[in-house]
Amino acid sequence: MADKTSDKKTDKKSSGKKSAKTREWFENEQFWIKYGPVMFDKAHWAEANGIARGIIDLANLKKNSTVLDACSGPGRISVELALEGMKVTAVDITQPFLDAARETAEDEGVKLTLLNQDMRTFKTDRKFDAAINVYNSFGYCDKISDDTKILKSIYSALKEDGCFILECISREIAVQYFTEGEWFERNDVTVLTEFSVEGLWEGLRSHWILLEKDGSRTDHVFVQRLYSAVELKKTLLQIGFRDVKVYGGFDLSKYDQKAKTMLIIAKK
Repeated sequence: MADKTSDKKTDKKSSGKKSAKTREWFENEQFWIKYGPVMFDKAHWAEANGIARGIIDLANLKKNSTVLDACSGPGRISVELALEGMKVTAVDITQPFLDAARETAEDEGVKLTLLNQDMRTFKTDRKFDAAINVYNSFGYCDKISDDTKILKSIYSALKEDGCFILECISREIAVQYFTEGEWFERNDVTVLTEFSVEGLWEGLRSHWILLEKDGSRTDHVFVQRLYSAVELKKTLLQIGFRDVKVYGGFDLSKYDQKAKTMLIIAKK
């Protein structure tokens, strides 16, 4: 499956709805148009089917089960879940990503419900069998309270006994595998990254530099808030989730010194 974000163009201007407050970096569509093809390259698309199948197994979903993909990006997982017979609602704040997801879904002959909304304020009368937030898509809000709003919105959208799957980098993982930077080639772009610690390991500051073959350079800096497994588990329980379990990956490996990511499975 090909990356559908690379040829996306937009002339869309700000409607002014955000003028009363400062826009956060992830609300900038131009960032995602530029960086999306690098972050969602062919290798990440190739692994999507395996992740989707893992989600279905972990959440014990059946054909026609309803799934909310919170912060869905270009629909990498949403489309694969739909191909496996799920009824998927993909929510993202970035319209070009939803446009790309629509194109991919049409190419694959599946249907997605696509909603251009902010998960901090997302509300729906529909209740879902499962909800997911994967590929390290959590922890980017300026305020902890906004991160919590996202989790509360997901909780409210689930049916009783519904399953929530959250996958992201934790504070423990960030500490264990910290590097000050790296460089790599991806989608004909040379990518340079620089990383530094915010506060008392409260966040990870990432500086991404894209160097294209025509000599152009694009820089962007963003911070991801780092939560420990204990902190996130406590927050989810306080919101109302039950039976919150933490693993080191979709294979349900132990969340220990060998873990490469943090996977949380919580029931409503």
